Amino acid sequence: MATTKHVETGILAEKNAAKRQEIVDLLTQAYWMEMETVMSYLANASNLDGIRAEEIAEALDEDVNEELGHARAFARRIKELYGTPPGSMDFSASQTSLQPPADPADVVTVINGVIDAESGAIAHYNRIIEACDGVDWATQDMVIDILRDEEGHLRTFERYLREFD
Repeated sequence: MATTKHVETGILAEKNAAKRQEIVDLLTQAYWMEMETVMSYLANASNLDGIRAEEIAEALDEDVNEELGHARAFARRIKELYGTPPGSMDFSASQTSLQPPADPADVVTVINGVIDAESGAIAHYNRIIEACDGVDWATQDMVIDILRDEEGHLRTFERYLREFD
């Protein structure tokens, strides 16, 4: 990731090229996590059936736009750090717990999948925040905002799960 000599401090400085690459790699993983979540939330929101499923499907539908916004933010930041946002050929799915269940009325499986995905995102975003500390305040600030959203999603779906227990 070549830089120019316009900046001598911070994450864009040449002396921080290795740290910048580490952060771009973490952001790329976060980007894919968000993109996969968009696909899974969309599929689950479309697949769920039943009166008890309506509220969950609506919440997932609403979260699709927010998660897509997170992916967009990660892509923009990757570019700002002299990286290249990845294309679809680099995608590899990993969210097994978020696959739509065979029974479209199985709301609990979907809720647990969301909790699993949000917990994974929270853990990963905390890693990014720690990696940025002291060198990349802009990325750190952005990821803190996204972390707050993910923690809110987690708490919402934990409350949904309580209703089914």
